[in-house]
Amino acid sequence: MNSPGASRAGGFDSNAGTSLVVAPGTAQTLLTGITVEDEARVSAYVARASAASTVRAYRSDWRLFTEWCSARSYRPLPATPEVTSAHLAEIAAIGTAFSAGRPLAKASVERRLAAIVFVHRAAGLEPPTTQAGAATLTTMMRGIRNAKRANKPGNKRPADADVLRDIIRGITGDTMLDLRDRALLTMGMMGAFRRSELVRISVEDVTPHPRGLSVSIPFSKGDQAGAGQSVAILEGRRIEPVRHFRAWIEAARITEGAVFRRLTPHGRVTTRALSEQSVALVLKKRAAAVGYDPALFAGHSLRAGFLTEAGRTGATLFKMKEHSRHKSIEMLSAYVRDEEAFRNHAAEGFA
Repeated sequence: MNSPGASRAGGFDSNAGTSLVVAPGTAQTLLTGITVEDEARVSAYVARASAASTVRAYRSDWRLFTEWCSARSYRPLPATPEVTSAHLAEIAAIGTAFSAGRPLAKASVERRLAAIVFVHRAAGLEPPTTQAGAATLTTMMRGIRNAKRANKPGNKRPADADVLRDIIRGITGDTMLDLRDRALLTMGMMGAFRRSELVRISVEDVTPHPRGLSVSIPFSKGDQAGAGQSVAILEGRRIEPVRHFRAWIEAARITEGAVFRRLTPHGRVTTRALSEQSVALVLKKRAAAVGYDPALFAGHSLRAGFLTEAGRTGATLFKMKEHSRHKSIEMLSAYVRDEEAFRNHAAEGFA
């Protein structure tokens, strides 16, 4: 175990032997002892190492980990595999004060570990996952994954074409809220956008095309190098994302900046972009209004809806990957597996 009396990241840690600071605007801990100009350049590139949503999550996860360590007089940086294991086992079993005593989901536990590893590497220190004794940490994480998988209550429902048409038909008004929500949901599904990508779309990123729209994504989770990606949005006759997009932009008189914006309680359009959480809230609210159980939907349901519908209608995995910007074909297999199981079934001739 670590020795007591260690400080949180951001102060001087005599055990680690380095002075550490949190770079402005990032979640990363960086070494000091370099010029201000050098530090600014390093901070800028480190900040580009992950999508903005990931950086925000890491910042929060690292703060919670250091607070947990401080309460137990453990050293957070560098943290040993034993301390890291104890922390992850606790949040997997009983959660945190912020989760009202509910165990955290597997993805949340995985992200907490990723944040700890990320900060160690940014500080030039060996992460607990590669230190001596890391085998126990690795084995424990496997156990957490198996336990969470066994207790998994079921996946969220994809907002496929049928579901989305029901939802859009249920939005019958022409208020600013109605116009925005129709554009948000149809663009989100037909672009297979991640929530973080969807809420960061600006007017400057959208270019008209004879068959629809081209949306540029400068940086995203699937494009860590920041090379930029383009998403083609078809006009379509069923979902009609382009028509809903144009109706919203024109009514809101948005000529620059964020496309999907927050509204005041009186329905006035603000300059502030929607949060990622708002995407899920809008979908749940609109789904409930037409009789669907809102608990079955999440922000990812729009992206999953496109992929499910594309697999159902015979799109190739390569075209699906191109549109969804997944890193690998393997990550898409789950979306088409169920449909493929019944297509050209071996019992087709005698069932």
